[in-house]
Amino acid sequence: MGDIFLDVCEIFYSLQGEGPYVGTPSVFLRLGGCKPPYCPFCDTKYAWSEFRKYSLSKLINEIKNYRCKNIVITGGEPFIQWNAGLDKLVGHLTSFCSFIQFETSGKVEIPEGIPGKIVCSPKYLEGKWQFVENNFSRCDYFKFIADKGNLSIILQFIKQNQIPKQKIYIMPFGTTREQQLDIMPFVFEFCMRYGFKMSPRLHILCFGDKRGI
Repeated sequence: MGDIFLDVCEIFYSLQGEGPYVGTPSVFLRLGGCKPPYCPFCDTKYAWSEFRKYSLSKLINEIKNYRCKNIVITGGEPFIQWNAGLDKLVGHLTSFCSFIQFETSGKVEIPEGIPGKIVCSPKYLEGKWQFVENNFSRCDYFKFIADKGNLSIILQFIKQNQIPKQKIYIMPFGTTREQQLDIMPFVFEFCMRYGFKMSPRLHILCFGDKRGI
């Protein structure tokens, strides 16, 4: 496979905790690095700088060892490594994984024709949405982290960009169980009012901010 290396933060087996595939047993490949501006409320800030080099062969062997056919490629921001070797890795994964999901913020342009599902969580930072416009047509689903103060901003983004309701999942903000439970009623009522789907964040409800879950 040549000397191709990716910056990897962690690999672990868990249940998908949020979004359209919540509850699905999956192998998580968290790639290192992100693109500024950084999200101050990110619950995986360690992925910005805590990573090490993995060869493609080592990555593929570790993923295979979990004996799970579902994989979630997340970050950080995974697509900053697309041309650095992630494209090659995905080509190999298609030979033994039955389902590939990508989690992205949409800050980096998503290549066309990627095998798998793209789940995007756009971020409103520094007074604007940090999102590449071409990505609207390339995302299969959008998930938004909502608190009591940003519901109107989320709604405006959805309406202005005519994102279909069936693609939208709204999640409660918070990195602790208590924060999640405090916001949930507001998210519940918001989703009922506008016809959006609500997603829990199961890993936080179960384990708080524990890593590797």
